[in-house]
Amino acid sequence: MSDADTLKQQVREKYGELARQARTGSNSGCGCGCSDPNSVTSNLYAGDQVATLPEQAVVASLGCGNPTALAELKEGEVVLDLGSGGGIDVLLSARRVGPSGKAYGLDMTDEMLELGRENERKAGVENVEFLKGEIENIPLPDNSVDVIISNCVINLSADKDRVLAEAYRVLKPGGRFAVSDVVVRGAVAPEIRRTIELWAGCIAGALSVSDYEAKLEHAGFVDISLESTREYRAADVKEALAEAGFDVDAIAGEIDGKFFSAFVRASKPRTADAGIS
Repeated sequence: MSDADTLKQQVREKYGELARQARTGSNSGCGCGCSDPNSVTSNLYAGDQVATLPEQAVVASLGCGNPTALAELKEGEVVLDLGSGGGIDVLLSARRVGPSGKAYGLDMTDEMLELGRENERKAGVENVEFLKGEIENIPLPDNSVDVIISNCVINLSADKDRVLAEAYRVLKPGGRFAVSDVVVRGAVAPEIRRTIELWAGCIAGALSVSDYEAKLEHAGFVDISLESTREYRAADVKEALAEAGFDVDAIAGEIDGKFFSAFVRASKPRTADAGIS
C-alpha cells in the first residue's frame, strides 16, 4: 500500500469513527484527541444558521471555518461540498441556493454518507444529493458546478494538485472556489508542525500560503486570495505539545500566528479556453 493509500485509509477510519460518535450525541470536536477542540471548531456557525438543522449534523461538524457564510451563494446555483461529512454545509448551502439550485455533498466514508443522508431526511431538504467518491476523482461532469466549497478537508489529501485540478474541471467557466482550510505561514520545525497538525486536523498536511497560491494558479485558477479567519497559538495546543515532549513556553514564538484557518477564494476564468489543459 502506498503512502497516499495508507493516509486515505487512516482518514476513512478516523472519520467513520467520528460519524459513529455523532450518532450517539458525542461532540466530535477536532476528532484528534486534542485537549481543546473549541479553538478549532467552536463558534463557526451563527445560532440562526444551525437552529433548524438536525442535531447530528451540528455535532458531526468537524470543520475549521464556515464556507457557506463567505461563499456568497446565490439563488439557483449548483454547489459542491468536498468532504461533506455529516452534511452541515450541504444543508446550509441547499437553503441558500433555494429550490431552483442544488447542493451536492461528496464523501468517501460510508458512515458519513449515511449520516448525511439521514440528516437530509430529517431536515426535509429536497435539493440535496450525497455522492460517494474521492475528492481527487469527483464523480461529476465537466463544467457542471457554480461553486465549490469545502471545510478543512483538502489539507487531508495526499494529492492536493489532483484535488485542485478536479475542482477546476467540474466548475463552470466563471465558477468559484470558496473553501475553508488549515494553512501554515512561514517555516516551522517538522516535529512541531506534525504535532500541531495532528491536533488541528487529525492527519493534516497543511500547505503554506505560497504553496496554496501556486497550486491554485497551476490548476488554472485566477483571482486567488487567502484570508485568515482564525489563528492558533501555542496556548491552544499546550497539552498536545507537552505530551510530545516540548517546552511550550520556549517554542511559543515558533507557533503563534503561523497556523491558521483560512478562507481560500479563487475563480475559474470565464473564457472557455482559459487555464491550463
